Amino acid sequence: MIRELDSVVLVHNIEEYGLKEGDIGTVVHCYSDGEAYEVEFVSADGRTIAVITLTHADIRLMDSKEILHVRSLQVA
Repeated sequence: MIRELDSVVLVHNIEEYGLKEGDIGTVVHCYSDGEAYEVEFVSADGRTIAVITLTHADIRLMDSKEILHVRSLQVA
């Protein structure tokens, strides 16, 4: 179950925002129907890159055995 403030992983690219599969976001709102979430993606300096509505098809919970990775943001 995904809850507010959970760290989630993007499961596919979202080119419009320069987001890539594997990028990590934070759930900032769970809709009451349980079907969608507002997820914020930020840069290393805390700047918001995007706050977008996503579903279970777009994100998954982070696993405790995963390692974080850094990449440069490429915005179109």
